[in-house]
Amino acid sequence: MNFNEQIDRKDTSSVKWDALRNVYGKHDLHPMWVADMDFRPPAAVTEALKERIEHGLFGYTFIPDHAALSIQEWVSKRHKWKIEKEWLLYSPGVVPALGMAISALTNPGDRVLVQSPVYTPFFNLVKENKRELVNCPLVLIDNQYKIDFDKLDSTLQQDVKLFLLCNPHNPGGRVWTKEELVKIAELCKEHDVILISDEIHSDLIHKPNEHIPVASLSEEYHPFTITCIAPSKTFNLAGLQASSMIIPDPELRKKISQLQKQQGFFTLNIFGIIGMEAAYRHGEEWLEELLIYLKGNIQLVKDYIRESLPKLKVMDPEGGYLVWIDCNETGLSDQEIKERLLNKGKLALEPGTKYGLGGEGFIRMNIACPRSMVKEGLNRLKIALEQ
Repeated sequence: MNFNEQIDRKDTSSVKWDALRNVYGKHDLHPMWVADMDFRPPAAVTEALKERIEHGLFGYTFIPDHAALSIQEWVSKRHKWKIEKEWLLYSPGVVPALGMAISALTNPGDRVLVQSPVYTPFFNLVKENKRELVNCPLVLIDNQYKIDFDKLDSTLQQDVKLFLLCNPHNPGGRVWTKEELVKIAELCKEHDVILISDEIHSDLIHKPNEHIPVASLSEEYHPFTITCIAPSKTFNLAGLQASSMIIPDPELRKKISQLQKQQGFFTLNIFGIIGMEAAYRHGEEWLEELLIYLKGNIQLVKDYIRESLPKLKVMDPEGGYLVWIDCNETGLSDQEIKERLLNKGKLALEPGTKYGLGGEGFIRMNIACPRSMVKEGLNRLKIALEQ
């Protein structure tokens, strides 16, 4: 796979490239913001989609057993977790899956816990579903996020019904350890809290780190855990809209399945099904090459900022392709950072304030693009933030 290839994505209804004016008020920006990749997916995915298109009929479709098996085999091989076909429910994406879980498993006014700074839809989904948002912020220690477990314990005791966990963490890139995950699960078990684990970045792990699905640690955690995965981040298939919920407990599964029936949801898009299965069956070699390339891009960012923008600090991501950059030592306000990025650097990055308490003074950079584009973005960052 040639990850250095630059592909023109303009005028393809790409959010990253074509929605710049809507989001930033400008169209002439270098886009390193929304979390998708500027790489082609594995060739096997494209070929499978072409073959289905050439068949020429696109009627009602169900999700076949062999597609479910591809998910089971992928999770078993990559994450050492044996899951059953019956545990699987499907959704157009992880964000809709989180919304389904909140709606099906809690009531209006119930308290839902998040750990900021964290992926913005966590906040939005809680509020849009008329639940009460409870925040137990992560702690920044030695340029890495940690969990204050004493505070988490006391917060979960405050009538929290559901906990949204982000593993690997977005935007910081933490891959939570076995010890951390056991502590989280044991606290949820003790305080009767449902744990929803967003594991959409779980395939994008940088060695020597290892992703562990929290529900895989013990069958004792099955009655209160739901794991959300998708091929979208892994293989750049977000536009195909296919994701899975792994729900070992039949009662939790029944509640979400009932909600899906109420909404009229019964299957995935035909191309989502085909793309998902092709990626899980034939995409592993491509993924291993991608991880090497992403690691090179991350190293480039770290080296460049250390040498050229020493007041910035890069949080080294243990997983994913999102780089969380601390700009607080520049002395610039979030508004000043934003204006400099847009007007001087002509660079579209995610502002840290979008991720809640603790995101002040940070920016998020998506490095899943050809290396030449990463270099261009870094040069623009320097132009924007040089004093």
